[in-house]
Amino acid sequence: MPYQIQFATKAAKQFKALPANIQQRIQPKIDALADTPLPSGVVKLEASLNLYRIRIGDYRVIYELQDKALIVLVVKVGHRRNIYRD
Repeated sequence: MPYQIQFATKAAKQFKALPANIQQRIQPKIDALADTPLPSGVVKLEASLNLYRIRIGDYRVIYELQDKALIVLVVKVGHRRNIYRD
């Protein structure tokens, strides 16, 4: 059964602020997480139990995997130099 993709409010704003061509590169990768929530190249972030990162060129998508609810919650989207600040 595929996972449901959800965006945190902050992540949705970050995604919409990206240039259209970058959005078009990132959106298929996010959509693919529904079928394969842990694709090859994914990195589990050490500071958290359920946070993972995928790379799309110079951009990163950080998401939380909620296995029991079958949800992939996108937490942050942005350029690699800014994504880990907060």
